[in-house]
Amino acid sequence: MKSKSFAAFSLPELLVVLVIIGILVLIALPNLMPLISKAKSTEAQQQLVFLHTLQKSHFYTNSRYSTSLSDLDFEQAKLVTDGGNANYKIEIIEANEKGFRARATAVVDFDGDGEYNVWEINQDKELKEITKD
Repeated sequence: MKSKSFAAFSLPELLVVLVIIGILVLIALPNLMPLISKAKSTEAQQQLVFLHTLQKSHFYTNSRYSTSLSDLDFEQAKLVTDGGNANYKIEIIEANEKGFRARATAVVDFDGDGEYNVWEINQDKELKEITKD
């Protein structure tokens, strides 16, 4: 029997490469955190704009804004803290016949600094970031 020899990397060589990749990821990760936070905040913005549309429809029908998400048929997606995918809790802060204010509060601290991202929208579709993460 003839044994064939194959060119391959040894285990120590592979481990050195993995360690180098791990170090590079640890160096690059802090620089990427603001981009990750910005991308995740898009979820809050989209949900609040959708809630604004629902509130406007409700206003045209009932001549007042609603204080209840269920009145608007807005269903809060399951939060990541409850095993879902949503990073923001949506709530209506105030509503009357003149206007409303709704808030999206992050349930996850994206960059680990203890600050949770908060966005708000009003009846004029003014979308503002209240607290940066």
